[in-house]
Amino acid sequence: MSDNDVAAKPKTRSKPKLQRPKLYKVILVNDDYTPREFVVMVLKAVFRMSEEAGYRVMMTAHKLGTSVVVVCARDIAETKAKEATDLGKEGGYPLLFTTEPEE
Repeated sequence: MSDNDVAAKPKTRSKPKLQRPKLYKVILVNDDYTPREFVVMVLKAVFRMSEEAGYRVMMTAHKLGTSVVVVCARDIAETKAKEATDLGKEGGYPLLFTTEPEE
């Protein structure tokens, strides 16, 4: 090796660690006024659930007071909850969907 030769050191590039976005739960809140069939229809329309899955989620909320509908990214969760709640208002029912962070 002569004096002009420089040993090339491999450059290490550190990739910044990307954090996954926090997930949020969309929660169906039970009420005593909205018909069960209407709740299932909203779950099918907004959350693309089957008849059976929508019925199970609706019955869980009916028996326990609330039921987790879906867990997804915050913006999607808030959009779906608002869309479903608005459908209830359009139908004249106090149907309520909320969002909260998943632990």
